[in-house]
Amino acid sequence: MLTFTPLLGAQSSSPASQSLLELDGGVKVLVDVGWDGSFHASRLQKLEKHVSTLSIALLTHATIEHIGAYAHCCKHVPGFSRIPCYATTPVVNLGRTLMLDLYGSSSAAASIVPKDGIYSSPVSETPGESPNLLLQPPTAEEIGSYFSLINPLKYSQPHQPIPSPFSPPLAGLTVTAYSAGHTLGGTIWHIQHGLESIVYASDWNLGRENFFPGAAWLSSGDGGEVLESLHRPTALICSSRGVERTEALARKDRDSRMISLIRETVAQGGKVLIPTDSTARVLEIAFLLNNTWRENLDGPHADTYKNARIYMASRSISSTVRYFQSMLEWMDDTVVRNAEAAMARGDAQGSGDNPLDWTHVRQIEKQGQVERIMARSKPCVMLASDSSLEWGFSGQALQDIAADPRNLIILTEKTPQVDEQRHGLGTQLWDFYQSQQGQESAQSGAKVVNSDGHSVELREEHTEALNAEENMLYQQYLARQRQMHSNLQGDNTMNDDTTAELGDDQVSESSESSDEDEDVEHQGRAFNVSAQLTQNKRKIGLTEEELGVNVLLRSKNVHDYDVRNKRGREKMFPFVAHKTRNDDFGDLIKPEDYLRAEERDVIDGVDMRDGDAAKQDGAAVGQKRKWEEGTTAPGQKGRKLKEERTPNKRTKFEQRQQEPDDIDAIIARATGEAGGAGGVGGSPAVNGDAQDSSSDSDESEYEPEDSAPTGPQKVVFTTRSLKLNVRIAYVDFSGLFRLTDLQGLIGRINPRKLIVTAGNASETQLLADTCRAVENGSAVGEVFTPLNGESIDASVDTNAWTVKLTRQLVRRLNWKELGTDKPSIAAVSGMLGCEALDDGIAALVDESAKKKMKLAKGEQRSSTEFITEAIATPVLDLLGAHLTAHHQRAAQPVHVGDLRLADIRAAVQSRGHTAEFRGGGTLLVDGTVIVRKSPNSDGIEVEATNAGLSVPSWRTMRKDGRLETEGTFYAVKQAIYDRLAVVAGA
Repeated sequence: MLTFTPLLGAQSSSPASQSLLELDGGVKVLVDVGWDGSFHASRLQKLEKHVSTLSIALLTHATIEHIGAYAHCCKHVPGFSRIPCYATTPVVNLGRTLMLDLYGSSSAAASIVPKDGIYSSPVSETPGESPNLLLQPPTAEEIGSYFSLINPLKYSQPHQPIPSPFSPPLAGLTVTAYSAGHTLGGTIWHIQHGLESIVYASDWNLGRENFFPGAAWLSSGDGGEVLESLHRPTALICSSRGVERTEALARKDRDSRMISLIRETVAQGGKVLIPTDSTARVLEIAFLLNNTWRENLDGPHADTYKNARIYMASRSISSTVRYFQSMLEWMDDTVVRNAEAAMARGDAQGSGDNPLDWTHVRQIEKQGQVERIMARSKPCVMLASDSSLEWGFSGQALQDIAADPRNLIILTEKTPQVDEQRHGLGTQLWDFYQSQQGQESAQSGAKVVNSDGHSVELREEHTEALNAEENMLYQQYLARQRQMHSNLQGDNTMNDDTTAELGDDQVSESSESSDEDEDVEHQGRAFNVSAQLTQNKRKIGLTEEELGVNVLLRSKNVHDYDVRNKRGREKMFPFVAHKTRNDDFGDLIKPEDYLRAEERDVIDGVDMRDGDAAKQDGAAVGQKRKWEEGTTAPGQKGRKLKEERTPNKRTKFEQRQQEPDDIDAIIARATGEAGGAGGVGGSPAVNGDAQDSSSDSDESEYEPEDSAPTGPQKVVFTTRSLKLNVRIAYVDFSGLFRLTDLQGLIGRINPRKLIVTAGNASETQLLADTCRAVENGSAVGEVFTPLNGESIDASVDTNAWTVKLTRQLVRRLNWKELGTDKPSIAAVSGMLGCEALDDGIAALVDESAKKKMKLAKGEQRSSTEFITEAIATPVLDLLGAHLTAHHQRAAQPVHVGDLRLADIRAAVQSRGHTAEFRGGGTLLVDGTVIVRKSPNSDGIEVEATNAGLSVPSWRTMRKDGRLETEGTFYAVKQAIYDRLAVVAGA
């Protein structure tokens, strides 16, 4: 059984990709956890419904479209981090740096709390009146821990994964990763489960590039044959994104167009901005530019290249470069050979001969550095994240160069509209370029469009702290989510790690004292709301069905629950385990309760162990106070103060231990704080040398780290108009397959069923119609084009039965070996029957049959019928004496084996013949015999001329020293037979 359900990206403008595969036995495989530039958490709701039943997860590319929601789900979706996840090593490493860049560059990436999640009932507020409350983004440490949970795999390495704790057994599920091109470590997944052979190919590129290898559809040296494991799958799941591209440029033409545009702009003193991603396609572009600069420093345009610099700008670019330099085996073979040759020569660091030593590409990770570089008068090339220009440094760089008509923006891929309510900046540039490029001269080699004062809408964002009312809404949302997760998954709300966002100070205050001052505003408000939501399900909109078995605890006067046809926790009485708070030393206690009389702090005759004993201006005596929005004069009623307990002796000791006691450390810290805008590393600039240093080494200037936001926040968007005078060009660096690539490949893959996903409606329909028409419809049995959330049945059209062999039959089997690393095979001839039951088993079966007969109402069935049902597995035994002779005359020997042209070529060459591949998967031997795959079957066709059929009149010596006396045709025929096993009837 194979049920495919696209969760995101199918026939949609969103480039995100999420797919669910359901196999026999309830095994569910999630492929990709993609997101799009809108970062709407509502688009992940379909995924959240399946998390508690997922077995494993597979990741294909280290891009936002394929891995963007991984960290979000690990932090905010309960149980997701417990699902075993598998990906190649580059996807794990580069995905980690991508998430660091994303959450460090965009506040909206944390996702805005949906409006229906803030208000428990329908409201009439307009979308603008709803506060844009942000979820807590994952920290850098959390991102590192999430990606450390991913299991790294290598290419062509079959692996049997371990299921999640809430998954059924995988029953021999095997996953294998193959190169997909497009990105470093990009993966085509082959999933084998029983009779189902599934190939999941999303965003692949058949052609090799400068830095990335091509997709591993074809085996090397096989004359265009598809890999055996990828041939004739049960279902081929293929993306359709980018198949509508009409501009078909070879790799060299594409590269020369990019270089010519950059060289012309730099020669005129302009700057070039190339918005791209931060971990995937940017490596291909940067590799091309670095090689171009290195090879042309002594050429006719040497002055142009020497005066311009290349910059890669993202908040984690240094980690990205460090990771890819350690993953040489994942790159193109040419890069590997050149790098190994440079290492063998012992080239010094910075010599430029090593293709992995990017001496001409500078790395910058600060926004201030981007602004200073763009403010300089020198030309440069800026590779900035992201291609959508909605987050990262690309949007800021565009604002800095927008007024100069000498500057150029090079778009490398189409930017789709992912938000229905607004057009992103990248989408606006693409639409303007598409509308204006037809008006340009058709004779120009590169299509460049002048913006000429065209205005675009620019959205800027900044975060603010929540006020009291907004904080109340946010705490209500957290309590509601905790209640929902508890009801749907059966967990205790206080044991859920996703609810840790609730303030620790509120938890400690509510747990330590139950009779706080009732006049304090918002004191324990969140927990009161949580208790009310627990007691009254109507406030969060939970129905009886959503409560499930927890209705026995949550609702009043409910004492019975129907557990028929229920599974898992729904069949057991609910149990709520109260969580005990503890620290590193055990259960949390109050140290002041164990003080001796002489150790107690007594102020004005009051024992300070009692937190409510005395108050001064709304705060307990001896406790620290934090002012919120101001102070109140003594004796006046005003805003209450937030209280904090006085740290105990252990806390004071730890604070003293953390303080530096070395005078040199104190001086170094003071010097670092004082030298903010000075020279490199924070040292103060002297006599104005800072400006010269800035002009020479902008990428290494000191810039203080941005303080990490703490506590709940909201994002505020402001929109303004930006007038453009720059030029806009487009060079296709998307690295995706073209329609012609799949047309020539689909017949060789020959899938039984094709599922088209990950593309808009027009791209999906175009690819589906093309595959239906390939080879008169014989290449693909059936084509599916599902919508988001639509499940289709793509199971294999075969049946399998299990039989039991008797010992007499097993002894007579004649096993034949197919190869050293392949299984053996034998022909079986026998008669199906039922295994004889001894007296004891027959009695038990007869007794069970009688019980079933009593339970069957109105059914007149004999015990013999029930005994027949009890014997589920038939038995295969030897043929009778009267059938043996007839069967032996009817059985014919069968040749079984894997016939591959590459193996035949090697076998023929070992016999002293010449063999070479020709076009169309044809093998030519000695110029007289042609060997090809049969188009109508999996067999081999051999054609020979008269010269190939004739036996030579002279005796020739073979490589192994034996004499050759047979013709070429007979030699090829013998080589083919040597590759097969002759299996006769048993």
